[in-house]
Amino acid sequence: MRKIDLFFAEYCKSHQNKTNKFIHWICVPLTFWTILGFISLIPSPHMCSPYFGCISIISTIAVALITVFYLRLSLLISIIMLIIMLLMERLVYTVNINFWNSAWIIYLSLFAATWILRFFGHQIEGKKPPFLKDLKFLLIGPVWLLTFILKKTGIRY
Repeated sequence: MRKIDLFFAEYCKSHQNKTNKFIHWICVPLTFWTILGFISLIPSPHMCSPYFGCISIISTIAVALITVFYLRLSLLISIIMLIIMLLMERLVYTVNINFWNSAWIIYLSLFAATWILRFFGHQIEGKKPPFLKDLKFLLIGPVWLLTFILKKTGIRY
């Protein structure tokens, strides 16, 4: 069995309840986005593009490291997640430009709300989140959701 399938098998054990799954469909992407938002607020030089906006060097490094982690699991998933992260970075840039003084409040509020909801979902599920055993599962959640979309469209990952 491939390593990615082992991760998904373990992740699925604590994500069987429909309510918990629904909560995760909303909260996992938002949590992921807020983390990218927090990283973007760390002072560092930025690279800018007229069509994309700006991304900090630290954010670029974070996206690159996450992409390498995904690349070790699946080439297709790493490419799709790279595109998703770049789109998220574009939204982060928009928030940072339009709400510079309060961007951190937006990220913190959403981060806290999504984690509260996720723990509520696991309370309903009756099982602990898998990241409590292994922090890698914090990066598995987003791709676990992505694979549902890929399977629906008949795309093998």
